Amino acid sequence: MGAAELDRAVELLVRQVGHWQQPRWSASAEGGNVSRADLVHKLVQEIANLAADAEGEPRRDVPRLGSDLVLPDQLRVVAADLVAAGPPESVLAEAAAAVAKTRSVL
Repeated sequence: MGAAELDRAVELLVRQVGHWQQPRWSASAEGGNVSRADLVHKLVQEIANLAADAEGEPRRDVPRLGSDLVLPDQLRVVAADLVAAGPPESVLAEAAAAVAKTRSVL
């Protein structure tokens, strides 16, 4: 169930933010002093780190691309990479929980 749970969490977050324009990405996340874009990029990096660990590869910085509008696509890519790496269910559950937590504060 881990991969399905992660896929569902990612899809819910993408549906929530996929239509946002730059002003919404630039706004502060709920209860914090970082932008929504910064928060989602941090999530993308966390999931990319989990994928690198699962593959036995070094962690690499996920680039911040020219537009925050691509963040949902970056999230989809790193989540797919994590699933493809075949980590234990606990790692997939950890990633799904991180996505859900991020979604709750956006």
